[in-house]
Amino acid sequence: MAETNNHPPLDGNALVALSLRRAGVDRMFGVVGIPVTALATRAVTLGVRFVAFHNEQSAGYAASAYGYLTGRPGILLTVSGPGCVHGLAGVSNAAVNAWPMIMISGSCDQGYFGRGDFQELDQVEAVKPFSKLSVRVRDIKEVPRCVFEVIRKAASGRPGGCYLDLPTDVLHQTVSEAEAEELLVEAEKGVEKEVIGIVGQSEIGKAVSLLRHAERPLIVFGKGAAIARAENGLKKLVETTGIPFLPTPMGKGLLPDTHELAATAARSLAIGKCDVALVVGARLNWLLHFGEPPKWSKDVKFILVDISKEEIELRKPCLGLVGDAAKVVEMINKEIKDDPFCLGKTHPWVEAIQKKANENVSKMEAQLAKDVVPFNFLTPMRIIRDAILGVGSPAPIVVSEGANTMDVGRSVLVQTEPRTRLDAGTWGTMGVGLGYCIAAAVASPDRLVVAVEGDSGFGFSAMEVEVVDVDGEVRTLVRYQLPVVVIVFNNGGVYGGDRRSPEEITGPFKDDPAPTSFVPGAAYHLLIEAFGGKGYLVGTPDELKSALTESFAARKPAVINVTIDPYAGAESGRLQHKN
Repeated sequence: MAETNNHPPLDGNALVALSLRRAGVDRMFGVVGIPVTALATRAVTLGVRFVAFHNEQSAGYAASAYGYLTGRPGILLTVSGPGCVHGLAGVSNAAVNAWPMIMISGSCDQGYFGRGDFQELDQVEAVKPFSKLSVRVRDIKEVPRCVFEVIRKAASGRPGGCYLDLPTDVLHQTVSEAEAEELLVEAEKGVEKEVIGIVGQSEIGKAVSLLRHAERPLIVFGKGAAIARAENGLKKLVETTGIPFLPTPMGKGLLPDTHELAATAARSLAIGKCDVALVVGARLNWLLHFGEPPKWSKDVKFILVDISKEEIELRKPCLGLVGDAAKVVEMINKEIKDDPFCLGKTHPWVEAIQKKANENVSKMEAQLAKDVVPFNFLTPMRIIRDAILGVGSPAPIVVSEGANTMDVGRSVLVQTEPRTRLDAGTWGTMGVGLGYCIAAAVASPDRLVVAVEGDSGFGFSAMEVEVVDVDGEVRTLVRYQLPVVVIVFNNGGVYGGDRRSPEEITGPFKDDPAPTSFVPGAAYHLLIEAFGGKGYLVGTPDELKSALTESFAARKPAVINVTIDPYAGAESGRLQHKN
């Protein structure tokens, strides 16, 4: 195609990169190769920072977490076929957690589809079950519209994953610079967000009336409230009304865990006895026992605040408020302001919650105070908790995964600021650790990132320590010099070492390691040293304290290998009945 203004034509790679940049994208995660290497290179020249991974799964987890932390869709770039399939892990994780994310994959030439082309796969159909929108660009002139469409869709309404398919032939097509500009302007004009229902004032009045007349009210909030930035409104609501609150694991930090009205340490009492529960940005799923007896009272009245009308219709609460969590909470606060009420510190319900919480905290602290060597889970977790709290503000972002490690960490580690906890989430996804770490460091370069992982969880993505520069230089977690400290609880296996009973050690393969066993004493700390990072092997309180002090101060990539008694801990407490 001839150019009349002496500017060379733009190919599909350049137009995709330009469309992403015009749509506000400035970060991208992925693995390059045929046919998308040139796309990544073009994006970098336009000011999009590309963070390259070893594996699309970890890159996808990074993109999903980046969407959660920033509120803007995280972008995952993959090659065709198996690259797209590997990336499905991230898209599905985003879908279940309701985080905005977009996977962009190259695909085979449209003219050869069905004839066995290189890495051929009907990727649009493969991704559909896990995405809000799955689109194939069939001609270069569709690029800007499709890019803007998936970005809009991923972030509007209930956030989630979207997919953009880029056939090889489209990436090789060209348009003039002038035509590209026309297409971009038209795409920008066409951007419209999904319409979210506006809650009526009468519904707000009903919600406030239910709370006002409740004997044992409770406010529950989750990561939906976190992504909506509802923390200020929730703080005002809690402190105005004096109602105790309970965060879900990733809702921790919206109000400090140390707040006097926090019911986390009295969770069983709080959900078992409350008569009205205002649930903001949290689903009544397995994490909240489906809102059903025996964990909850059979007479509890739920006020469910969710951006999804379908979610509310599914749960059938006493009252459903469809809308953005921050805006709905703001409306509730305005209604209460006109006729305020407060339970007060001497209210029987508040006193009961605080009494039970204090009792449970005292029991836990008594166990934590003991220095047990060889390490159980509690001793190192206490030392890590104190080190994290010692950092001050901005508080570190804590990434937590594993069975015992995540369960114990949920109880011991303290969140004081919003969106500073990332864990296995709604889907219970293992292997998210290093991807989440890298996303957190890229999204919040002013914060230290601390991962507390089991050795099984770490093993899923351990090679990504090579990835883990806030100063803009491309060096080699190590390659980008991200301020990430990974702490591995090394107990030699899934849940621990060989826990089989004698009668289970039979059969032709009885001399094989147990299905739960790893190599005892694995030197995980040496892995990061192979890439130029700092590794520590610790087995005593003093060794762990020293390693934490040094690595936190350095704010450079480090792995701390914590030797745990292989017979400490048990199966994941919340899921024992499923295993």
